[in-house]
Amino acid sequence: MFSSSTTTNPNNDIELSSPPSDGVSCLKFSPKANNFIVAGSWDQKVRCWEINPSTKTSMPKAIISHDAAILCTDWSGDGTKVFTGGVDGKGKCWNLATNQMVQVAQHTAPIKECFWIEESNVLVTASWDKTLKYWDTRQQTGAPVLSLELTERIYAMDMLYPLLAVATADRKIYIYDLKNPQSPYKTVESLLKYQTRCISCFPDKSGFALGSIEGRVAIQSLDDSKQDNSFTFKCHRENDTVAYAVNNISFALPYGTFATAGSDGGFSFWDKESKFRLKQFSKLPQSISTATFNLDASLYAYASSYDWSKGSQYFDPNQPNSIFVRVVGDEAKKGNRQTKKR
Repeated sequence: MFSSSTTTNPNNDIELSSPPSDGVSCLKFSPKANNFIVAGSWDQKVRCWEINPSTKTSMPKAIISHDAAILCTDWSGDGTKVFTGGVDGKGKCWNLATNQMVQVAQHTAPIKECFWIEESNVLVTASWDKTLKYWDTRQQTGAPVLSLELTERIYAMDMLYPLLAVATADRKIYIYDLKNPQSPYKTVESLLKYQTRCISCFPDKSGFALGSIEGRVAIQSLDDSKQDNSFTFKCHRENDTVAYAVNNISFALPYGTFATAGSDGGFSFWDKESKFRLKQFSKLPQSISTATFNLDASLYAYASSYDWSKGSQYFDPNQPNSIFVRVVGDEAKKGNRQTKKR
């Protein structure tokens, strides 16, 4: 265990106890219990904690091995199961009540993203094998109920039913209506010149935010008549000369604002309508590899974990992998602007 300090926890947020021993790849809050969170990591484990915001403490609740490094995770709609996707191309389901894990999906390359679709009772997985697959986890056939071939590897995906946004290595974004998932109803090109790192659907489902390796975010509308609402802006940079990857974009659903987190170790809250940065937080000593809001945006979790964006020579084995949870106040609400940034 590593102890907290002002250097590793500069924002004085809740630090989760018993963190992963290797890089943290994904975080996801329960859809039923706002203070339960799971994390998947490169140490092949998925962990679950309960957070107590009033006492600023956390309690480890469960842990299980996927048997390969984990890249993505999601909860079932009732909060009783957790799905994982690994570099072994396997998708698995962890039953929290029985502490049993079973395989429910298979790809021929690592699974980069997975989402449980409660409305249709299926799991959708996205892989570097250039396929999007839908699985009925109640069936033991080993075959997907739907498999779609895409043009390139899938680097990022987000789902806010019935909207599914899929970003591929060739800078394309495929937009699906999950009521008719057989083919995309729209395909658009990223407004960003460089590789996509993350994507997040607008709370009103009218568009998406996209982050790239170049320290830039695109706000893109899906309505062709409202393209004036689409724009890009710079962030996660040093003196506008060094650009860091935007590793995560997460929307605060009740407010319509969003957070970005990057390889520079920083995270900020933004208002896309006003094109203002609401708040910039103190930087951590290493990259923020992933982050997420809970459903009511009362908590924001982020992982301090080296993302290898600077290569092996910058890896510091003495830096711990840590997960912090911020109790969110008015800072994520519109009108609470700090500095203008477009």
